[in-house]
Parts: sequence; structure tokens; C-alpha cells
Amino acid sequence: MTLTRGARITGAVLCAVLGVVAAGWIVRDLRAAGDPQDLLRYWAGYTDARPDALPATSQGDPVLFVVCCAATFAALRSRVAASAMVATGVVTLVLRLPGVWTIGASWMDGRYGDELRTRAMIGTFVTLAAALALIVTGSAGRRPSAETREPLPTRPGRGAAVAAFLALGAAGAVLLAWEIRQFVTFPSRLYPGWFTGSSAVRVELTGAPPGWSGAVLALLCLVVAFTALLRAVHARPFGMIAAAFLLFSGVFGIARAVHHELLDRFGDLGTEYQLVVLTSFLLALAGATALPALARGGPADADGRGHEGYGYPPSGPGYGYPPPESGYSRPPGEPGYGYPPAGQPGQGPGHGYPQGGQPGGGFGPPPPASRPPGW
Repeated sequence: MTLTRGARITGAVLCAVLGVVAAGWIVRDLRAAGDPQDLLRYWAGYTDARPDALPATSQGDPVLFVVCCAATFAALRSRVAASAMVATGVVTLVLRLPGVWTIGASWMDGRYGDELRTRAMIGTFVTLAAALALIVTGSAGRRPSAETREPLPTRPGRGAAVAAFLALGAAGAVLLAWEIRQFVTFPSRLYPGWFTGSSAVRVELTGAPPGWSGAVLALLCLVVAFTALLRAVHARPFGMIAAAFLLFSGVFGIARAVHHELLDRFGDLGTEYQLVVLTSFLLALAGATALPALARGGPADADGRGHEGYGYPPSGPGYGYPPPESGYSRPPGEPGYGYPPAGQPGQGPGHGYPQGGQPGGGFGPPPPASRPPGW
């Protein structure tokens, strides 16, 4: 299954809309922060970060902007355009959904002005609508490759699948362990706010509560690790998005540890703080491993037509007789399972080209080519 041209263009426009909304909030924060470095320090979680105005974005917003830009290009050019559009829509929808109840919450009154919150609410509904439309377009715009004449989507290669399974599986397990740790240590009256937002938890205007975003990333990593091992087509875009978030989170965590000199006095830290620092390195390593591994496509998908097998194979010997241009002649009366001999019509049913040039019968030629670590 491939994506139609109309669906590609529609998906690119929707991805661009999501990217423009994300970029608009980042530009707003860059202007309001006074010094752009103060915004970077805030995203990284520096305790001494003092921007002029409270940012409306979190460290996940620049990652989401990059994802939308990449998805815009993928919608027009990539073989995995359908999966990339669905992955971008799903991740955006899940991460922006908490804004429906957090932006208008009473505990947000003292953090942001009414005008800014109104703009954020409008932007959230626009983002959710565009993300939902992107999912529908990527799902409903698929057609058999014979109709669209588009290149077939590619699965992860064997080595890439194993690397993604190990990297994303380990990162997802560690993030899930941190969420369980929060459940154990948080007071019961405060823990719901870790997922839904409250005055006791730092939640940015356009961001998701830390528990919500951490659990989403952990679940995404674990699901992609399993599907990558099965070499599913959608594991590539979903895995690249998860790897991008892991990489940014790990890099920001390492920068925070260096800034606060945690590495210099690592031996004097408590066990939990040591694990926090080590987790940042693990997330960065997992993201740096899975991202390039999944960026490279493996064999093509679609009922075996991207692999060696029936019909004339892409390269090397295969089943049946060689093609007519090879000069090979089939013995008279002998049934064949490959190409018919040069200058003769096909005899009987076979697994090569359709008989007599008519549709049906045969597979045909191959197609054209300070929160816990996490977010």
C-alpha cells in the first residue's frame, strides 16, 4: 500500500500547519525571555534560569517542531509517508490533548495572562484538529501500489530492528521505572496532579504535565521496540520520533548535570541522583543509536514484491526460466513458471507475467522504483 498524490499534498499542508503553530510559540518565548540562552536554560531545567517572562513552551516543543518539518518533507517524498503522517498526528494529538483542561484551569491564573491563555486555547484546538485530520489522511489515503505507481514503503533492516529494539526497549523500561518511582514517593493527594496538572507541578502553557509526557514517551518506546523487532513499516517513523525525544531529553539532562557540576562530585551524590545522571546518558545514547538506525530503510514492503521470490527477481537467480533476452529456449511442451520463451505466447498458468498481456493470473513485475529524566 502506498499513498496517493492528493493525500501526500494534504498531509504536507497539515504538517506545515502543525509546524507553524509550534514555531509561533517558540518565537514568542524567544522574544519574551529577553536572552535566548535563558530560554535554553529553562528548557534544560537549570535551577538558576531566570527568563524575563515565564515561557509557554517546554523542551518537547522544539523537538515537535523538528518532527513536523521532517514530516512535511516525508509526506511529499518519503516511501513511508503514510506512516510518518499518522505517527506525527498521533504524537501531536497525545501531547497537546492535556492543554484542553490545563490552559483554562484555575491554578494557571497566576502564571499567564488571560489574552495569552485565550491564544493558547485557540492554538490547541487548531493543533488537535490538524493532528486528527493528519491521522485520517494518512490512513484513508493509502492505495495499492499498482494504482498509485509510487515506490513501496520500506521496513527496518534486520540490524536496525535489533538496534532499535535494544535501545528503545531499554530507554522505555527505564522511563517506566521512573514513573513507578514517582507513584511510590509522591503523596497520594499530589500524585494525580503529576499526570493532570496542578499548582504543585510545573506545567507550561502549551505543554503536558510531566507525568503525562513521561508515560507517553515510555509507552511509545516500548511499543516501537516490539514492532521494530517484528520489522513493521510504521516502526520507522514512530521510532525516529521517539528517538528524537530521547536524544533531546538526554542532551538537556547531560547539560544540566554539567552546569550544576554533578559529574565533578558524582561520588558524593545520593544513589537516586546518580541514577538521574546516568539516565540522561542512557537516553542520549538510546536516541543517538535508534535515530540513524531507523532513518535508513531496509527491504521494501508489499506482499513479497520488495524481496526475492516469485516472478523475475530484482537480482540474482530465482524460480523459473530466465527472461527472453537471455536467449534461453524452453523445451517444447514443457510447462514453465517464469517468463515464456522468446517469440512464443505463455502456455498455461504460471507465476510470472499475466498470460496474453491480460490482467489477472500472476504477480507481475516489481513496481517502480526537576522532574525526573524523560522530557
